[in-house]
Amino acid sequence: MEREIDLQEVSDGRLYTSADMVKIGCNDCSGCSECCRVVEDTIILDPYDISQLCQALETDFQGLLAGGRIELSVVEGVILPHLKLKEGRGGCTFLDDAGRCMIHGFRPGFCRMFPMGRIYENGDFRYFLQVHECPYPNKTKVKLKKWLGIPELARYERFVKDWHFFLKDTERKLAEAENEEIPKKINLFLLQQFFQKPYGDAFYEAFYERLSEAGAVL
Repeated sequence: MEREIDLQEVSDGRLYTSADMVKIGCNDCSGCSECCRVVEDTIILDPYDISQLCQALETDFQGLLAGGRIELSVVEGVILPHLKLKEGRGGCTFLDDAGRCMIHGFRPGFCRMFPMGRIYENGDFRYFLQVHECPYPNKTKVKLKKWLGIPELARYERFVKDWHFFLKDTERKLAEAENEEIPKKINLFLLQQFFQKPYGDAFYEAFYERLSEAGAVL
């Protein structure tokens, strides 16, 4: 989810790459799961996140929906999935009774980078540290690449960038649509193209093939 922010108010004033050291180490969230309890409906999932969840949980997109693990919401005119929350202030549906993440090994990208955020500009993005988000004291420095823990990180970061700017282009097209039926058809197409069809073991190859197809259609 993209937010309007003032970096001077929310960050340490620096922009980072995944090769940088950042003061975010929190002793494996020892004794704390606050960030997983106050997320509201903000953990928007991208195609990579859905692919990872489906493979790890041995289900498909419809299974995630039917099982109450994810929900759909409209973000800037585009229908996208997000993690579902427990009732009340129970937090993420994948948070167990001990306050630990049940999908830590294949958690979504937003969860992996927390308390970092991303800022997109000039066709690319960099990370920034959200200094008010994590209450853990005396954090230690960690290389961001290690913190993210994502295989083939360069390919992943290229995907993140390309998906973001594809969504921005799609949002503009939806806003310019001449009648309400066009956004409905486009959203149904995007859900089918990028989320409902399984990716298998070659995620990036399948994603870029679908991205090319979507570009031709839109």
